[in-house]
Amino acid sequence: MLKRNNNQNCIKLSPSDLTFLWDDCKRCFYEKVKNNNPRPSTPFPKMFNTIDNLMKHHYEGKSTKEISKELEEGHVHFGDKWVESKIFRCKETGISCFFRGRTDTVVKFKNNGFGIVDFKTSYIKEENIEFYSRQLHAYSLALENAKDGFPSLKPISELGLLVCEPKFMTQPNIEEFSFNGPIKYQKIVRDDKKFFSYLRSVLALLGNPIPPNPSSNCKVCKLRIS
Repeated sequence: MLKRNNNQNCIKLSPSDLTFLWDDCKRCFYEKVKNNNPRPSTPFPKMFNTIDNLMKHHYEGKSTKEISKELEEGHVHFGDKWVESKIFRCKETGISCFFRGRTDTVVKFKNNGFGIVDFKTSYIKEENIEFYSRQLHAYSLALENAKDGFPSLKPISELGLLVCEPKFMTQPNIEEFSFNGPIKYQKIVRDDKKFFSYLRSVLALLGNPIPPNPSSNCKVCKLRIS
């Protein structure tokens, strides 16, 4: 479905936009990706970034078995790096695109291959797998078909989420506390055929000269249109 192409007139796709923004409002997605007109920035709680960085630091260089017993033997290879793919052309839509984003953690297996693990502070639920699958598949394509100067790794044989869900607090003394709760590795089965089918719908939408209708509950579109 995708072929490498040298055409520079192409669409940049951020793996993270294929989750929340796509599901929340396709009009806002279209405006950001095609017209470089993103939603107004809103304050993002720094604490979530802090937790994410703490998780990356905790697992840096450690065995994959400390992430999950389900994973093959290996170690954390790197984290928090920008990745960018070569340019691809979708033959069905005629549109060229590339992926650019920043990974959480990449692991290297002892025998062969690499894996992408994304850290999440969220509820542990099955819906996470389908929702974040698009993002991790995009990272996989970027690493396996990397633009010169960016990390190039293949094959990507494992995708998954490490989800921590704070449920209660403990306070060992008057000056310290900790949040506690379950932590679970959620495996994502790689299915490029399914991802390419989804990607065709994304590129078909972006190829339309007329933006899609806004979501009924999108406050940003209501302000823009009013």
